[in-house]
Amino acid sequence: MTETVLDLRGIRCPQVVLDAKKKLREVAVGGVLVLECTDPLAVIDVPHFVRQTGNALLAEEKSGDLLVFRIEKRR
Repeated sequence: MTETVLDLRGIRCPQVVLDAKKKLREVAVGGVLVLECTDPLAVIDVPHFVRQTGNALLAEEKSGDLLVFRIEKRR
């Protein structure tokens, strides 16, 4: 499984989701996009985005201010 990391620290939603959507286009089906965010609203926006696009949220982790999301591209 290939992972692509996107550093979105310091970027606010909705830009986090817009950048994730753009980067996800480059990820092959079955690949994983890892988002590293610091915007607290990402815990709402990213899971909603994943559900809307039909992909899978494999993991959501928090370490201090850092939020890490692992999204598997399904289609």
